[in-house]
Amino acid sequence: MNLSNIRPPKGQQHKKRRVGQGMGTGRGKFSGRGAKGARSISGYSKMRGFEGGQMPLHRRLPKRGFTNIFKKKFALVNLSTLEKMEGTSFDPASLIAAGVIHKVHDGLKVLANGELTRAINVSGHLFSKAAEEKIKAAGGTVTVIPARVIAPVKNSKKKQK
Repeated sequence: MNLSNIRPPKGQQHKKRRVGQGMGTGRGKFSGRGAKGARSISGYSKMRGFEGGQMPLHRRLPKRGFTNIFKKKFALVNLSTLEKMEGTSFDPASLIAAGVIHKVHDGLKVLANGELTRAINVSGHLFSKAAEEKIKAAGGTVTVIPARVIAPVKNSKKKQK
């Protein structure tokens, strides 16, 4: 005896019912699906959120708010953070290496939260007015890095002559 000889017990397996094979099958003319309607045809699939013809919940609820797709996201650093760090010059790469910021996104912005007691050199894309004044008052320098400019995508559908 081996695994290839094993069979299920008699009466356990039944023939698969062949639907849609005519009046002689016992399932009727329309195979139990009814005469008309969406569910009677092959290939029917109802959409996500369908509620039987009732206005779906996602269409009944009011829509609120607005999402600006052109919004810029900056990595923010306060002067209090730079005061605690060792070294005298800071730029986006050194701040990422130190673990102060994780990603630059659209640029590095330095904010004036906290006091600065030593001269430091800071490179960033944006500075608040107060942060710039505090850095210069402490004897440090501010270097503005130009923002990355993304060229507009040209329309490929127009014919070029």
